[in-house]
Amino acid sequence: MTTTASAPMATLPRSSLRLLRTAGFVSNFDRFCIAPMLVLIGPRLGAPLPTVVLAASGYYLMYGLMQPVWGVASDRRGRVWVMRVSLTGAALAALASALAPDAPVLIGARALAGAFFAASIAASLTYVGDTVPVAIRQRPLSELMTAFALGTAVATVVAGALAHYLSWRLVFALPGVLAAYLVVALRRLPEPERAPSGSLLAPFRVVLSSPWQWYVMAVAFVEGAVLLGFLTYLAPALEAHGVPTTSAGAVAALYGVGSMTAAQVVKRLVGQWSAVRLIATGGVQITVAYLLAGYSQSTGALVVVALLLGGGWSFMHSTIQSWATALTPTARATGVAMFGVALYVGSALASWLAAATAQAHDFRQLFWLAALLTAPLTVAAAVGRARYR
Repeated sequence: MTTTASAPMATLPRSSLRLLRTAGFVSNFDRFCIAPMLVLIGPRLGAPLPTVVLAASGYYLMYGLMQPVWGVASDRRGRVWVMRVSLTGAALAALASALAPDAPVLIGARALAGAFFAASIAASLTYVGDTVPVAIRQRPLSELMTAFALGTAVATVVAGALAHYLSWRLVFALPGVLAAYLVVALRRLPEPERAPSGSLLAPFRVVLSSPWQWYVMAVAFVEGAVLLGFLTYLAPALEAHGVPTTSAGAVAALYGVGSMTAAQVVKRLVGQWSAVRLIATGGVQITVAYLLAGYSQSTGALVVVALLLGGGWSFMHSTIQSWATALTPTARATGVAMFGVALYVGSALASWLAAATAQAHDFRQLFWLAALLTAPLTVAAAVGRARYR
């Protein structure tokens, strides 16, 4: 039985933040571990790359579509309750992924894993929104982003190495074990106070009646396509040029290194730089990264690309994410969840549409398209944030 925390508090206890960071780490590990293994899994299961990519696209799609379900459950039953229930399902889905005998079963198991792991990050962000005043909220959010980035980095390095030297099945089993541990450990996390949610559809009415919510969701949709959908193809782009899976995974993992490093910088800049300046700085990094990736898919070039994309994510996404937590305080979990829907549906759509082009090894066009999309994304996010009051 969880206890109830008062809100808002001046700072979030380190023990609570540690649990939230761990939940986000596990979720991101599971979400990003498949990218460096796509080329290996196909031959092992006798499936072409476009078919195996459905395991990633299905994951992203269910991850996005389940956001409002978990958001409503969170507003009605509590943040910690949702994390524990969803992580129980995630542990079982991860085990099913590890035991999948063929591509269709793997695709289904990964879709279920995405559906269950979808709750952890949104619930963690909402928890911070419930318990930390808005003036200093981006600091703990940046710490969460650091943990999320670490999950990304470890996933891409560990997944590539384990898949190459041992088995890709072990990679899917690891987050399942960690999820099972968190189901027990999260009993120690106090449940924050929240306003009564009323009827089942009441949070949706609050959220969807906000014009700014729709605006931020549109921004998130494009951001998901640019920063998550096209990111999936960094490791395959290297592998298409003969780079071993382990090395390709290590290069892609530098995205997490760039994100972690930039998150520490962002944490110090909060209060000194405006949100608009943070967004613009992130947008410039992302644009330069994808222009470089389009120009060259060499190992050296994509090392720089991965670092820049990670930095751009921390500057841009953490700022937009902080904005999203403040839009509808009376239905915060549902609002954050709808933000997640847009983000991950955008990423799923982009990765799916790009699969055929990737199969043809035409990565240059993919990355230049991502650069082209980043310009209006940056302008829309910066202008909208400047006008929001």
